[in-house]
Amino acid sequence: MNRIGESELILNPDGSIYHLNILPEDIATTIITVGDPDRVSSVSKYFDTIEVQKGKREFVTHTGTYKGKRITVISTGIGTDNIDIVFNELDALVNVDFNTRQVKNTHQQLDIIRIGTSGSIQENIPTDSFLISEYAVGFDSLLHFYDSEHVQHTAIAEAFVKHADWFVKKSMPYVVKADKDLVDQIASDKTVLGFTATNVGFYGPQSRKIRLNVQDEDLNDKLASFNYEGKKLTNLEMETAGIYGLASLLGHRAISMNAIIANRPLGQFSNTPKQTVDQLIQYTLEKLVSHKSLK
Repeated sequence: MNRIGESELILNPDGSIYHLNILPEDIATTIITVGDPDRVSSVSKYFDTIEVQKGKREFVTHTGTYKGKRITVISTGIGTDNIDIVFNELDALVNVDFNTRQVKNTHQQLDIIRIGTSGSIQENIPTDSFLISEYAVGFDSLLHFYDSEHVQHTAIAEAFVKHADWFVKKSMPYVVKADKDLVDQIASDKTVLGFTATNVGFYGPQSRKIRLNVQDEDLNDKLASFNYEGKKLTNLEMETAGIYGLASLLGHRAISMNAIIANRPLGQFSNTPKQTVDQLIQYTLEKLVSHKSLK
């Protein structure tokens, strides 16, 4: 087996992985990701016990138990560039031997659940609802840096490019899917299934204008009107496509839970965004302990 070089897998002097600053024993096989470092404690406050509390930069990690189940919650920061760091390092923590710097013979699969906020682009998806991203389209190019064609749904991406008259200088969209078993286990009559657009920014890429004009004034309308065999784009955020793509490539299961706090076509924003996120956290935690098939 090939040894992974020091410049490729960077470890801190204490043996922890470079950015996340955690050791292999610090994480559970069920991991909740949140964007905001302050939201980590909003999840872990429901834990019965907390055994690990570490942080470096925007990456804060708490590991503990909830109703007897060991769970890790970690902040990623915003954007798929950070997802690239977090997912590669989480995978290395369980699938690479840090002493020999070799990939382990036995693969460890992680269950990774994103809990985040999002804005809907369909009038019929109201604020304060819970949306599970069944599919995601990425406008960020991350997956194109990897050998990833086998996890992409290229027919959907090609149909979207044609529908949107996609500007050639923008990154080529890619489409990826959530883990079906996780979707089946966490979905209920309290959730809706969606097709999420993952953007590279919050303002121009999501057609927000303050002082700058956008390249395509009709982009959000094009997103909302896209329909591929009954699959309509439903919401905008900044991480899900990267999560699904890297999880699939690395052999992990992933699902993205979205608290819808804005309705873009109606110009509405939730009156109780923190309460909505808190309710989604509690809902997700209960689902994680109510299914024996979840590790």
